[in-house]
Amino acid sequence: MILPIIAILIGFALLVWSADRFVEGAAATAGHAGMPPLLIGMVIVGFGTSAPEMVVSAIAALDGSPGLALGNAYGSNITNTGLILGITAMLIPLSVHSKIVRKELPLLLAISCLTGAFLWNGGLERWEAIVLLAGFFGLIGWSIYSALTGKGDIIESNIEEELETHAMPLGKAIFWVVAGLILLILSSRLLVWGAVTIAQQLGVSDLIIGLTIVALGTSLPELAATVVAARKGEHDIAIGNVVGSNMFNLLAVIGIAGVIAPMPEVPHEIVTRDWPMVVGLTIALFVFAYGFRGQGRINRWEGLALLLAYVAYTTYLIVEITQQVQ
Repeated sequence: MILPIIAILIGFALLVWSADRFVEGAAATAGHAGMPPLLIGMVIVGFGTSAPEMVVSAIAALDGSPGLALGNAYGSNITNTGLILGITAMLIPLSVHSKIVRKELPLLLAISCLTGAFLWNGGLERWEAIVLLAGFFGLIGWSIYSALTGKGDIIESNIEEELETHAMPLGKAIFWVVAGLILLILSSRLLVWGAVTIAQQLGVSDLIIGLTIVALGTSLPELAATVVAARKGEHDIAIGNVVGSNMFNLLAVIGIAGVIAPMPEVPHEIVTRDWPMVVGLTIALFVFAYGFRGQGRINRWEGLALLLAYVAYTTYLIVEITQQVQ
């Protein structure tokens, strides 16, 4: 048991560090190529912060652990919305000014419902996974369009400041793109091996491990990015990071895993316990942040509500783990 735990800890540390290096290298490379700052923020950085979930789920699917892949996707969304936004809003109440973020919120809710519809019959076929991946590429296209037509959006000036802060030479940027990606793959393989081994030794499902340990670890880049953005007053980037990551998780993470290894049977708990939690938190985020009567915001009480929902859900999972081990 000690070796798998060490593997998970090392895997997490390398995963977070390599993801950060990969994102900064990719953003700097895109900047040198003349890509508009808003496009870099919405596509390059958004894709990069979800890279850990994508790589971990792909490797889990290749290793025959689809439950871990699904748990990682849904668990990351629950962690992003409940834990990360909850803690951030409690520390620094968040305001939403960006029109782009307001457009993304209902889109995230629609995507959440779509994945549930595909899993409702107890499985995920390859054609359904292909539809999700097609949706992912459609989202990328929409992000590019929004970035090119969204000149003057508040997120643009925030991203320009971030790019200037993390500027680096082209050679160094390309090096970190390549090195970061290699380390992402290696650390993800180490993490998946440790998680699956622990699940087998404890006698619990890989779904539970994916929803808890793996989801929390792969969401660490979003936690760091969201808290830092909020402390700098970049509230729209803070919320946009989470909303974008959640959409990428549902479309790309589940889609990639399903294309690699179709899932004729998925655990029933996905539909009855985990998917409703994802949808519930997404609806709460939509109601809080959209701003139906003016400016959207997530105040401290609303942040506390998100956090308490996450704590209650995680406590329930821990009780289930305890029962399965016994």
